[in-house]
Amino acid sequence: MRLTGRIDGVPSEVWHQEVLGPQFAYEAVHLLPWYLGIEKVLLAEYVRLGLCGPAHAAALAARLDAVRPEDIAADPVENMSDIAFAVERHVATGPVPPFGAWHVDRSRNDLQATAQRMAGLELVLGAAEALLDFGRAAAELAAAHADEPMPGQTHLQAAQVITHGFYFAAVVEETLRTLRRLRSAYAEVDRCPLGAGAMAGQELDWDRDRMAALLGFAEPEPHALVAVASRGWALAVGGDVSAFGVVLSRFATDLMAWGGAGLGYLDLPDELSGISSAMPQKKNFPILERIRGRTAHLMTLALDLSAAQRGTPYTNMVEVSKEAAVALPALFDALRSTLRLATLVLANLRLRTDRMRADCERDYLGGFTLANLLTLRAGVPWRTAQVVAGRYVAVATERGLPPDQPDGGLLAELTAASGSTVNDPAALLAEAFDTDRALTVKRSAGSTAPAEVRRLLTRYGAELETPPPGSRTG
Repeated sequence: MRLTGRIDGVPSEVWHQEVLGPQFAYEAVHLLPWYLGIEKVLLAEYVRLGLCGPAHAAALAARLDAVRPEDIAADPVENMSDIAFAVERHVATGPVPPFGAWHVDRSRNDLQATAQRMAGLELVLGAAEALLDFGRAAAELAAAHADEPMPGQTHLQAAQVITHGFYFAAVVEETLRTLRRLRSAYAEVDRCPLGAGAMAGQELDWDRDRMAALLGFAEPEPHALVAVASRGWALAVGGDVSAFGVVLSRFATDLMAWGGAGLGYLDLPDELSGISSAMPQKKNFPILERIRGRTAHLMTLALDLSAAQRGTPYTNMVEVSKEAAVALPALFDALRSTLRLATLVLANLRLRTDRMRADCERDYLGGFTLANLLTLRAGVPWRTAQVVAGRYVAVATERGLPPDQPDGGLLAELTAASGSTVNDPAALLAEAFDTDRALTVKRSAGSTAPAEVRRLLTRYGAELETPPPGSRTG
């Protein structure tokens, strides 16, 4: 049986080998279950429209249920190396021949768009589950270290005392932000293109609401052209994944710095570590480099989704429906792998809390607090207090005085020079540079104060237990 009367030839060998055959193989792996599910819904609609009897439709549905990837193959002569035609031929050669109106008023355009969205829903669901696992690992780490101080950095320099819990709570927050965006993107994917036809709608009275519901979608895509022309949903989820890759790369960069010989703030078990082939004294953490390196794939694959669409007219195009879709499974595979590694790291991370506390106590991280105390206790104008606090740190550092040896006389001298007087300056200095007090003195919502970190983690915990969007069946 001929598939078309418009052309007489079959796909050339090169065209088949370089484009159609690989596309067929890709769709057999990623889209075939969805194509078969859609075909069964179309059969149900043909019954409703009175074009086929229930028994005939059931027999054809059984034939569809039995299709496996190995049952069909790209064949330039038999099916033009097209998977939709291959399924059609497979059913037609079964024990029950199709009815004459089978596939009347049909197009491959909305068939492909619908299958891609169904696959997209599953990809987003899998990503959400992986993000939840990662977020829970970060939350567990944060809860275990909510009271332990570490130097927080700005401009790559120690700046203020924070806690490990505060830092890893930020990891949880960023993860949850990505999950919230994916939930929004999921709702965009969750619109069924079926019934849009080639681009302008269909001529039979298809029940698009019923078809969408049978396929597990929330609703039909309301506009027929948007249904087949747009892959904006892929751009949305790709952008969300790419943005998370940027954030995860920054967190990985911090862990790489913490694990370096200069700080030595963390360790990983030998099973997650590497060695130098030439320098036997070294213990490396290449898994962190792999995580950061793989985040680059998230960004480049998301860019591929955009680059393959720009410059195309707003209608159904093979360039959009085929080439622009190739990167999507690869993008989510890269995300799954990267998150699996990152979750493993968080679950096995050994923080050197002693070294972090020692660095907090060795550095003058309470300079901001000292300026506040000078203003609030001694009435020193704020900008002047900043100058006094800065001068005290500079002179004390030059003299080799550590923060736990306050020089009240020096502070009194500097304050007097500014026209103010401080009662018991040594006590004021001890209060300003007390590492543990540096945590509890913070009172604003979202701060590093241990009680506030625990409040955040309680809220995050409830969100992390919220199920991801429901799965879809074909």
